[in-house]
Amino acid sequence: MAFSGKFCATFVKQLAKNAMNSRAIDSPRVFVPLVAGDNSVRRYGSSSPGTDFIFRQLLEYSTYTYTYLLADRESKEAVLIDPVLQTVDRDIQLAKELDVKIIYGINTHMHADHITGTGELKKRLKSFKSVISKNTSAKADLYIDENDLIHFGKFQLECRNTPGHTDGCMTYVWHEKGMAFTGDALLIRGCGRTDFQQGSSASLYESCHKKIFSLPDHFLLYPAHDYKGFTVTTVEEEKKWNPRLTKSLEEFKEIMANLKLSPPKFIDEAIPANLNDGIVEKSAK
Repeated sequence: MAFSGKFCATFVKQLAKNAMNSRAIDSPRVFVPLVAGDNSVRRYGSSSPGTDFIFRQLLEYSTYTYTYLLADRESKEAVLIDPVLQTVDRDIQLAKELDVKIIYGINTHMHADHITGTGELKKRLKSFKSVISKNTSAKADLYIDENDLIHFGKFQLECRNTPGHTDGCMTYVWHEKGMAFTGDALLIRGCGRTDFQQGSSASLYESCHKKIFSLPDHFLLYPAHDYKGFTVTTVEEEKKWNPRLTKSLEEFKEIMANLKLSPPKFIDEAIPANLNDGIVEKSAK
């Protein structure tokens, strides 16, 4: 897909404006918007055997947070989706053992239950950059929006805005391998809460139905958390069996309004740090 120099310059300029205090963008090829009406990225079929890629699902036990490592075996470029501060050592060691270079740490949203690992990863990995939706107030090196593409080696992730849990939630779709990473928008037989961080039950319902359930039925869905021992689901399963999202919009809104959930355990530590790209400010003595 080719773009004019004027178009690319304008796009990079807009990303730089969004980033404010972030690093300069040194690789304009990273985020390439789809041309309106171009569905070429959606032509890929189901997941193929893992001869050309690496995929690892990793768990942080205290908050039941999943981190995902995706890599291209040929170029050895890798991305981490939703890294966690407490497991940065594990992730760096795994990348070394697999002989891949982590180039991006991609957050699905600004988390309230744990501190993202992107700040620590930037300190320890050369050329690493953090990525998050432009619709959040959190800092990052690169900001993304609907239909942007994140490239690693010959692969790419399509970015889909899926607000509702927060206003800056993103789902990342790996069309080549029939996978999507839904963050806290869609969980396995559930969904993210909508009672803080600009949450909206109506927006979440629309996001899940229009942006996630619109994917092919066989696509594998990987959430940011699971509290019941599940690891993966499919579009078809959730369309049939999700106890919340199979309801009407009004029924869904009533369910979400009556969850009466306690605040996340680590919210007081997580929010300030995640607003600052996972960098924990030391308090003055």
